Amino acid sequence: MPITQVSISVDNTPGSLHRATSILEKEQINIKAIMAATQLSPAQVHMIVDEPERAVQVLEMNKFTVTTKEVIAVAAPDHPGGLNAILRPLIEAKVNIDCMYPFIYLKNDEAILILEVDKIKEAKEVLKKHWVKTYSTEIYKS
Repeated sequence: MPITQVSISVDNTPGSLHRATSILEKEQINIKAIMAATQLSPAQVHMIVDEPERAVQVLEMNKFTVTTKEVIAVAAPDHPGGLNAILRPLIEAKVNIDCMYPFIYLKNDEAILILEVDKIKEAKEVLKKHWVKTYSTEIYKS
């Protein structure tokens, strides 16, 4: 089952992100990973939350511009060079990483990374071929 990234546009001003996170807090939706790109205008915030469909609904009800995209959650060994075990197969398949950020959880001495890529199907295939561990929706419950 795919991992859904929920993205919102916010003004790059004090309190803008807090407004969104407060809405999620009130609804008891947990943020599992987050990344903000403030050099864009408006700023873009990408999140992995434990209830993506409900998060989209409540954010849209509160006038946020919301988009979703399928992303990949991968396990990177937590040692020097661990990230390269993921990058090398993607280079081989000519898959570009559009965005990468950490998941807020370390599992079995592995860092979990969220990858937004330009060719999701090819990325999944090559990572599987190279024995790179990927996660499904079980990360929502971590």
